[in-house]
Amino acid sequence: MKKLSLLLGLLFSLNVYAGEQPYNETADARADVKQALIEARKAQKPVLLVFGANWCKDCVALDTALKTEKNAALIAKEFKVVKVDVGRFDKNLDIDTVYGNPIKKGIPAVVVLAPDQRVLYATRAGELASARSMNDEGVYGFFRNVVEQAGKQGS
Repeated sequence: MKKLSLLLGLLFSLNVYAGEQPYNETADARADVKQALIEARKAQKPVLLVFGANWCKDCVALDTALKTEKNAALIAKEFKVVKVDVGRFDKNLDIDTVYGNPIKKGIPAVVVLAPDQRVLYATRAGELASARSMNDEGVYGFFRNVVEQAGKQGS
């Protein structure tokens, strides 16, 4: 019985660590945003801030969808990406406030910044708060529209 308990404990531990969490809870989000803006200037690309948390099933679903081939290619081509962990709505709220409180209606939420920090696009109505119900094509369509809107704002 002890061996079985030990084996189950080890399997549980491996399972917990095997699943990579999308939001780095110890990251310095302010420094990450600053660095992304520097890189964005060089690459002439906007910065995509993705606000979320590891406990949020919609945030994890969005992250998973963004890693699929078509979505990953679009995001890599169009943006420098920074994931901002908001914890239980108690972390990095200063960043949220600076960019117009996109998390007010739920997470995940996104903001697109020009390299000069102008907001080109931001979710304001919880557009991604039900990301679990969006399929890969829905996520692609959403971000394709974001690219078009940000492009119009950046011109």
